[in-house]
Amino acid sequence: MTAATGRYSPAPGAAPLPRMILAQTALEARMLLRHGEQLLLTMIIPALLLALFSSVDLIDTGPGERVDFLAPGVLALAVLSTAFTGQAIATGYERRYGVLKRLGVSPLPRWALLVGKTGAVLVTLVFQTLLLVVVALALGWSPRGNPLAVAGLMLLGTAALSGLGLLMAGTLRAEATLAAANLVFVLLLFFGGVIVPLTEYPDGVRSVLELLPVPALADGLREVLREGGWPAASDVAVLAGWSVAGLGLAARFFRWE
Repeated sequence: MTAATGRYSPAPGAAPLPRMILAQTALEARMLLRHGEQLLLTMIIPALLLALFSSVDLIDTGPGERVDFLAPGVLALAVLSTAFTGQAIATGYERRYGVLKRLGVSPLPRWALLVGKTGAVLVTLVFQTLLLVVVALALGWSPRGNPLAVAGLMLLGTAALSGLGLLMAGTLRAEATLAAANLVFVLLLFFGGVIVPLTEYPDGVRSVLELLPVPALADGLREVLREGGWPAASDVAVLAGWSVAGLGLAARFFRWE
């Protein structure tokens, strides 16, 4: 306000960074939840797979109820579908249509935009998890273990797969991202320890699969929710390693145009 006129002078400027990140996270979350194909991938398919494989005896899941084996694996699949597949496809087409280029010249820093996208994944994952837990409990699931350990594993898994999804979306063409992300989803559905135990594969194949983030997440969640213990240090190390590598490479090589 000037002393001479008593009027307020405009003071244009960017909003505080935390407020911008929260606003971007809310926007990204609404966009994710509004898309029918994204809801099919993130909500419906994991719930249907859980209900189907828990009800029919198609695979040997070891001692105990089938749902006790399948529920942790499907939770890991939910992280894959949202943090990796869904985010990679959506971000790839945003990049193709120039949305990211325009956002890149806004007051929001580019790294904060990636943080907002990861935050939207976490919001979506909360709804996903609630839905899958309700379905699993209705099928007779009896979870055990420390909820904090479960939350920590899913956060690590989200960081790892989100970084890899953003890396794919930021380096490949949108059409290639669409094909590759869906292919990875299908391959890890059957070879990621989600539906079929890793013990069913030859030792050499299993040793390689255990180094991937989805099998490590599924095994860690089973150790907590099925056995009531703590995740193996090797599973935590795999997830932490992929988190650092995925997010670091995404920040370094993501192309905005």
